[in-house]
Amino acid sequence: MMNFIYLIGCAETREAAVIDPAWDVPAILRLAEESDLRINRILITHGHPDHINGLEELLEATDARVYMHADEINYTKEIAARFRVPVDFMNRRSSNFQPISDGEEVMVGRLPVQFLHTPGHTPGSQCFLVEKNLVSGDTLFINACGRVDLPGGDPEKMWWSLNRRLAVLDDDTILYPGHNYAERRTSTLGDEKRNNPYLQYTSVSQFLRDLRS
Repeated sequence: MMNFIYLIGCAETREAAVIDPAWDVPAILRLAEESDLRINRILITHGHPDHINGLEELLEATDARVYMHADEINYTKEIAARFRVPVDFMNRRSSNFQPISDGEEVMVGRLPVQFLHTPGHTPGSQCFLVEKNLVSGDTLFINACGRVDLPGGDPEKMWWSLNRRLAVLDDDTILYPGHNYAERRTSTLGDEKRNNPYLQYTSVSQFLRDLRS
């Protein structure tokens, strides 16, 4: 699936957060150990299985606090049931889960992480702003955006998330997408505003017409 999994660490306290744990949890744990980091936060951009299929295993290893948007927790359970993906651990470990809302912050050590609600790909999709770094999940890719034709997708909300929520961020913000769909792994918001066709729409009606054409 060419997923990116991110590890955010505080250089002072050595605390760390994992974003979207999937596929290879031993590699995540090994990287944290090699970097002298202790994982105590897990941040979820959205609940599709390819982004959370390592969540249970990582919870067993770390007992970390999990931060999901309030609109995404029930959606994750619904989508898992539809595709027959077991997520019973979400009920068993409900005390680990912290529902959050747009604009809230969590501290990873002394490093603040701001939650930006960016619906469109899923109802509770969110991005994480860490200083001048944006981890965008499946909302914004390099020269592309996330799909809106899957259950829970909403093209109008995607237009708002891209052209009203993310397009106002500073041009020098570094973009870290949720998948490796481009020839490079990172971009900047300035480059995306200039080159990404999905960030060029001033009109939601035109955005919807082009998506359907």
